[in-house]
Order: sequence, then structure tokens, then C-alpha cells
Amino acid sequence: MGTASPSAATNPRNETEHERLDRQLMEMLQGFRVAVTGVQVLFAFLLTVPFAPGFSRVNDSGRALFYVALFGAALASICFIAPTIQHRILFQQNQKPLLIRRANRFGILGALALAFSIAASTTLIVKTLGGVEPALATAIVVGVLCAWAWFVQPLLTRRSVEGDGKS
Repeated sequence: MGTASPSAATNPRNETEHERLDRQLMEMLQGFRVAVTGVQVLFAFLLTVPFAPGFSRVNDSGRALFYVALFGAALASICFIAPTIQHRILFQQNQKPLLIRRANRFGILGALALAFSIAASTTLIVKTLGGVEPALATAIVVGVLCAWAWFVQPLLTRRSVEGDGKS
């Protein structure tokens, strides 16, 4: 086998810039389709909670957790849906690089909002069923798991890859 050309090293897929942008946008939108389903299920559940008979027994700190969960799910929904709507509005306007940058930012913000929503909703349930100490442990564990899996681990990988001189 011959040596790889410089363009093959920087473009291992051998795709044009337009093809690369198309692929990146479609991959990102597909990821959002997966995430938005989970967010919508959580959001729908949270919208029904105040109408449950036991909600009147939730104290002020529990209601604060509920609002964090509810507004976090709302923000996550907005963030994960926004790139698709913007793509429709900006269709055929040669704005894919901009759409990809925005979608990436929306995705990160949506994941952060979703992490808060998941942590707050699970903490509320554990607090209601088991008290303050188990609820605090739940908040910490869920927060740490989301932070590690969604932010810290990929950032460490990114640093490692960039440190190796790869892009």
C-alpha cells in the first residue's frame, strides 16, 4: 500500500466540504431525535405531576425541585428542537456551517438542562419517599454521572486527541 496523501490525513472520509457538512448536520439532527424523545417523555410526566393527588403534600423545597425539573425539561426540549426548526427556516440558504455551530451549542445547553431536570426529578421522588439524606445522595450521584458521561469524559478525550496532534 502507498502512503496516504496529505488530504487523506485531514479528510479520511475523502468527502467534499459540502458532503462533510451534510453528514455532520444529519448526524447531529439524528442525535437530537433520540434525545428529544426522552426529554418529551420526562416533560410530559412532569406536566402531569401537579395534578396528582399527592402533590399537595410536597413542601416548598420539593416544589422548588419540581420547578427546576419542569423548566429544565422545557429548556432541553427547546434546545433539542431548535436546530431542526432553524434548519427548515434556513433551508437552501447555504448556512450549514452556522447551523452546525448553533446545533452544537443548543445540544450542549440542552444536555445541561436535561441533566438538571433528571437530577431534580429523581431527587424530588427520593426526597418524597425517603427523606433529605437519600435525596441529597441521589442528587450528587445523578449529577456526577451526567457530568462524567456527558461532559467530563468527552472533554478529556478531546484534550487527549488534540494533545496527540490529531483533529
